[in-house]
Amino acid sequence: MKVIGRIDRADFPEINLQDIQIKVDTGAYTSSIHCHDVQEVESNGEKHIEFELLDPSHPEYENKVYKVKNYNEKAIKSSNGTIEHRFIIKTVIVIFNEKYPIELSLSERGDMKFPILLGRKFLNKRFVVNPSLTNVSFKLKSKKKKNI
Repeated sequence: MKVIGRIDRADFPEINLQDIQIKVDTGAYTSSIHCHDVQEVESNGEKHIEFELLDPSHPEYENKVYKVKNYNEKAIKSSNGTIEHRFIIKTVIVIFNEKYPIELSLSERGDMKFPILLGRKFLNKRFVVNPSLTNVSFKLKSKKKKNI
């Protein structure tokens, strides 16, 4: 298992996010991503969800509406104890120069410092968390770029 710190940066190639800040949260079961204007839409008898990643105040915001047909809805207990119904999408994260499948709940995280949380479901059997470390994967990526 790889050692990861409490914060880092990762790539999400399927949703066009590179070097985006992530927070490792062993208290959270599911991983989540900050988005807004999430809505379930039905078109031609088929349902899909539409959402915008991040928000206009975030430097990585692209003002792009994403449409996803393959999704689930799940009741998730938030950090303050309330239950929220959230949509879950499947995508890919690149961290430590490796691709991993990941499920992300779509959540309004505008008041949070980090737009993405990595929860235990993703971390389990892949990573050991050392809270005294930061940007371990990002430093490895930067070092690899310098050596090329």
